[in-house]
Amino acid sequence: MDDLSSLLAGFEVALSWHNVGFMIVGVLLGIVVGVLPGLGGPNGVAILLPLTFGMDPTSAIILLSSIYWGALFGGAITSILFNIPGEAWSVATTFDGYPMAQQGRAGEALTAAFTASFIGALSGVLLITFVAPLVAKFALRFGPAEFFAVFLLTFCSFIGMGRENRVKILVSLCIGFLLASAGMDTISGDMRMTFDVAELMRGFDFLVVVIGLFGVSEILLTVEEGLAFKGKRSNIDLKVVLKTWGQLPRYWLTLVRSAVVGMWMGVTPGGAIAASFMGYGLAKRFSRRGPKFGEGEVEGVLAPETAAHAAGTSALLPMLALGIPGSATAAVLLGGLMVWGLQPGPTLFVEQKDFVWGLIASMYLGNIAGLVIVLATVPLFAAIMRIPFAIVAPVILIVCAIGAYTVGNSIFDIWLMLVFGVVGYVFKKLGFPLAPMVLALVLGDRAEDAFRQALLGSGG
Repeated sequence: MDDLSSLLAGFEVALSWHNVGFMIVGVLLGIVVGVLPGLGGPNGVAILLPLTFGMDPTSAIILLSSIYWGALFGGAITSILFNIPGEAWSVATTFDGYPMAQQGRAGEALTAAFTASFIGALSGVLLITFVAPLVAKFALRFGPAEFFAVFLLTFCSFIGMGRENRVKILVSLCIGFLLASAGMDTISGDMRMTFDVAELMRGFDFLVVVIGLFGVSEILLTVEEGLAFKGKRSNIDLKVVLKTWGQLPRYWLTLVRSAVVGMWMGVTPGGAIAASFMGYGLAKRFSRRGPKFGEGEVEGVLAPETAAHAAGTSALLPMLALGIPGSATAAVLLGGLMVWGLQPGPTLFVEQKDFVWGLIASMYLGNIAGLVIVLATVPLFAAIMRIPFAIVAPVILIVCAIGAYTVGNSIFDIWLMLVFGVVGYVFKKLGFPLAPMVLALVLGDRAEDAFRQALLGSGG
């Protein structure tokens, strides 16, 4: 009952006029981020995070999480209309979504994708609502040794459950640990790996690194690929929406199965990409129309979208309850909480109760707002894809530079951003994942502190 009353109080916070405004702006920005090549959820949140520094933390996190919801919805538009996955986890959506668009059923495919996204995200939010407080309550008993064990489990899980080559994941993690250890040692006060560069005394700033790794590297890749967009038109209207919704009950088992798969892959570091392919594969295996998958089956759109969005949302559970991000976007949001002076983890539910429940309430509202907005504005956002990338790329790069400079008011940070942009580009070309590096950069120093505190407390 306490949690229910806290959630109702959270709705009061989230439904204030300025927070509703931030929610709508965030969803609209997120859809743009999801539609435009070279961006995506983690990139958009990372680029826009510095712009929230002067805001109230609750409003800031509502804005950023709404950008994430909008990006999740926006990725389906490019997948279905242009056969270009807006996000990596939208690849499976193209298998049946684009054939449906070619058959003149783009409106049906988009409605199915958006509705499945909403159902998947809602299942993830319900999981956070009922499970996160229990996990946080249990974790309040943790000391340094237990926290180090949890951090170690997270790093090991990324290696064991990641879909990339394990050696490459390990290399990415180790580089993240190296970056995290630069600057002043938090226990002894000694300088480490600063190489007499004054700007490195505070270490590699998380935001600068992330903006370079995600934003700048994606621009370099997209420029290299020289994308040209020739998409199908969407004939979405109320009649198509209601007709598609009328078909959904017959696919209830696929929706439930994909949501469960997504929630599991989100809480563990399996991720939305693995969840989308697993959801599609299971649907194809158990569906009576499985052999028809790939030819324009609506079930082949529902399954990956539900699983991916359930995973993307559920990844916020370990971030809020334990301070451990379950995805790249959760890692970016974790860094934002730290910048605003909030300590993610079990104490957050005790010390910042209004903030946590306001955020959870905004997840419900943000998904509803996202579904309504995206159904009403598909043609408008699809038209954005026809803007020449030669115009879009410089705008994104300028926003990245402003974001990096805002962190410490230093030109050095802009150069660092460009360096990490090249690093991110090389990593992506060589097939090295960036999420483990971001994870190690965010949690590396916390894991080290917990390990050393445990050794000191136990006398070695």
